[in-house]
Formats: sequence, C-alpha cells, structure tokens
Amino acid sequence: MSDETGGRRMRGGGGAARRADRTAVRQEFTRFIERNIPNFDILNEEALAIIEANAETLLAEIGVNFVDNPAALQRWRDAGADVQGERVRLPRGLARVLGATAPSSFVQHARNPERNVTIGGKGLVLAPVYGPPFVRDLEGGRRYAKLEDFQNFVKLGQMSKWLHHSGGTVCEPTDVAVNKRHLDMLHAHMTLSDKPYMGSVTERSRCVDSVEMSKILFGAEFVEENTVMISLVNINSPLTFDPIMMDALEVYAAAGQACIVSPFIVGGAMAPVTVAGTLTQVLAEVLVAVAYSQLIRPGAPVIFGAFVTSIDMNSGAPTFGTPEAAQITLGAGQLARRLGLPYRSAGAFCGSKLPDAQAAYESANSLNIGLMSGVNFMLHACGWLEGGLVSSYEKYVMDADQLGILHRLAAGIDMSANGQAMDAIREVGPGGHYLGCEHTQANFKEAFWRSSVLDYKPFEAWEQEGARSTEALANLRVRKMLGDYQAPDLDPGIAEALAEFVAQRKAAVPDAFL
Repeated sequence: MSDETGGRRMRGGGGAARRADRTAVRQEFTRFIERNIPNFDILNEEALAIIEANAETLLAEIGVNFVDNPAALQRWRDAGADVQGERVRLPRGLARVLGATAPSSFVQHARNPERNVTIGGKGLVLAPVYGPPFVRDLEGGRRYAKLEDFQNFVKLGQMSKWLHHSGGTVCEPTDVAVNKRHLDMLHAHMTLSDKPYMGSVTERSRCVDSVEMSKILFGAEFVEENTVMISLVNINSPLTFDPIMMDALEVYAAAGQACIVSPFIVGGAMAPVTVAGTLTQVLAEVLVAVAYSQLIRPGAPVIFGAFVTSIDMNSGAPTFGTPEAAQITLGAGQLARRLGLPYRSAGAFCGSKLPDAQAAYESANSLNIGLMSGVNFMLHACGWLEGGLVSSYEKYVMDADQLGILHRLAAGIDMSANGQAMDAIREVGPGGHYLGCEHTQANFKEAFWRSSVLDYKPFEAWEQEGARSTEALANLRVRKMLGDYQAPDLDPGIAEALAEFVAQRKAAVPDAFL
C-alpha cells in the first residue's frame, strides 16, 4: 500500500467518522436560564405603593371567600382574621407577616441530578403546555387527547434541548378514567423523562398519590427534606378559594412540596378592565394563598403566579399577546420581587386555531415579555394552541425551538476579550472580510443561535424539497424526535415499584369518567 493511498483512506475514514458523528442521535440539554440582563420595571415606586395599599384595603374591607372549607376558616380565625360565614377579612399586614416564611428561591430536584432546577432569583425554568383536552397534528387534525399523546409529549419534552421541565398535564388523556389518569400521567413523567415534573391537583387523594409515587421514585426520606414536585393551584378569581384547590395546597405544603398559587384571570370578566385594578386583585389573591400555605407549614415553597389574559369585548373570547397582558405580566413581576417570592407567568400563548402567523405573533410577544418581566417559572412555554384547549405537536417543537432565543438573550453581551473581537478587527482591516479569519474559525459554531426547525435555504433548494411550510417542517421534526427518543435509565426495582403502585391504586376503585 502506498503512502498516498493510505493517506486517502485515512482521510476517508475521518470523513466517515465525522458524518457518523453528525447523524448520531443526541439528547442535548441546557441548564435552566440564569439571567445576565436586567428586568424591565414598568411601575414606579408611587404606583407600586398604591397597588400594595389598595390590595391591603381589599383584604381588610372586602375580603375573600373560602368555600365549603370549615377547617380553612378555623385556621384563619386562629391566625387573627375576621371570619363571617365563608368570608375572610385580613387585618392590614397580616398576610404579609404570615407569608414572610416562604422562601425566595428553592431547588426542585429531578431524578437525574443534572436536571435539577433553581426556581427564584435570576433563574428562568421553562415548562411545556398544561391542561388541554385536545391535541392537534398535521396528519390527524384536532381530536381528543389519548394517553399515547400524553406519553409522546413527555418524550418530546425529554428530547427538547431548551426545555428544563417535563411539566404536568401536557394534555388530558381522555381515554383513561378521570379518577385514574393522574396515575398514568405521573408514571409517564417519572419513567419517560428524567427532568423535574408536576403533581396532580384535581382531588385530594390524587395529590396524596403524587406524593407517594414521588417517595417511591426518590425515597421517602429525600422527599421529606427536599422539593421534588411543583403543582399548580389556581385561585377562582375574583377572590374565591375553592376546596379542591385548597386541598391540593394543603397536601403539598404539608409535604414540603412547591405550589404555584395563581389567579386565573380573564381581564374584564374575572378582574377589572384596567391594568392597575387587575394588579391589585392579583396581589390580594396571591397574598392570601401564600399566607395560607405558610399556615399549613412555615417555609413551604410557594410561587407567585399570574395568569392573565384580556378579553375580546365583541365575542367574549380570551385574547393573548396583547399590550395590556404584557403590562400586567411586567407589573406582577415587580410585585413578586417586592414580596421576595419566585414568579410564574407568561408562556407561548395564542388564540389561534392553527400554528400559523397569529400563533407566532402572539406567542413571541408573550415569551419575550416573560423574559423581560423576571419570570422564574414559565408554564405553557411550548405547545399551547387555541386559547389553551389544544396541545399541538407541531407548535410544541416550533415553540421549543424558539426558547433557544430566550437563552441567548438572557446571557447578555459577551464583553470578554474574545467578545470584543479586537484581534479579528486587526486581522481583517479595511476592506477585508471575516469569513476566513482566525476569530471566526474559532467561534462560528457557537457564534449565532441556529434554529432546528425554520428554513433558511435559497428559494430553489426550498422549492426542490417540496416548498414545505413551517408546520410541515415542524411535523418532520416531531417524527424525528419521537423516532430518536431513548428512555433515560431507571433503577429496575424503582420501575417495578412504581408500576405496582399504579396497578394497585387502579384496581382499588372502579373507573369513573365524570
């Protein structure tokens, strides 16, 4: 064999290795975002003081209702509140005093410690859509969600580079009994993903099951001492706390697990039409919920939530990506920081029926405002369609792709010697170009954010490949990610114990679909 032939073969082998490396299946992950940019404060000190004073007036003079919950009413009496029937009025400052024991940040542990997230401070944790009863994809259209869809979305979340959290009810599997589907959903999160997850909140026993399954996954002692779950506790605005949500708050707070306490507000229907009035109501409702969590267990982790949309006054339908919703999101972030609490808001919200231009505009508006407002936990960061009624496969990967932009924006501007690029400017000089300079060669792989979905080919190449729309490209991406999916390792004993727990709990009660 000649040296020349051997050299060619060696180079060929290297090329084959590089091609194999490029096509190999990878599960790429990024840590949660740690902002290196300032938050945008939309309210001045005078405005914040007015809203806070108005919220205290609301609690002292108007009060809130705790419905069908005698135990909660007694807790409030014991804490010094004025309780008349189901109406609870709090003396000025009481809610703040009680809520002062809630931590400003906490770690949510994943079964893979590399996926742990810190919620609070300058962090931003991104989680997928939550709650839709329907799913949509390019082949099947809009249809009721099934357990297979739920499992597919968990797999997509595991494979999505920019998502930090597996989420909760990424869609509602309607082919499983209502009283048992929480078991299958939790089992999917625990076995198909190694990212953090959310617990069930739809009935007290389902919350207890969530805690018990977490003890199997992590160990009972670890769960006693650490946060391994977040759960979403919606407040029934205006000013009403229903027993189902309070049951969830009580179970999780007692177990030391985190809750997002979040008013669910459609402005003009469930809160005033004005931004300042809505912020007053949001703050009052959150103050009560945070205080109540601390009555259950001082130090229990809790997140200041604000889910707010405006309303189309012609149709009554909720609207998304609007300037008023942006102002509320920004203002609520300031209120949360003044309370020293982690903040949940924003998401890839839209009212569109399809993953189209409307969906993109509205979602981009909301995602960017979420970054600017200091959100620490962003639920619905990908997959949301049709006002939250639909989990869209294509929009899930389109949104998840765009979340990479939030990572890049949050990093701020690199002002290191490499970032300043003075060596490159000297090397190229007047009239040159930077494509071949040493600095470009050293940085080009990571210099610019690159989409894994969007098309930037010349027209002729795009047309030759089928003139595919973004939705069609996203559909291909979905199929590739599901095809490439690999389940994370799980101890066989733990896997068996989880499966046995689910089977036993399902066998213990008959199916109920209401």
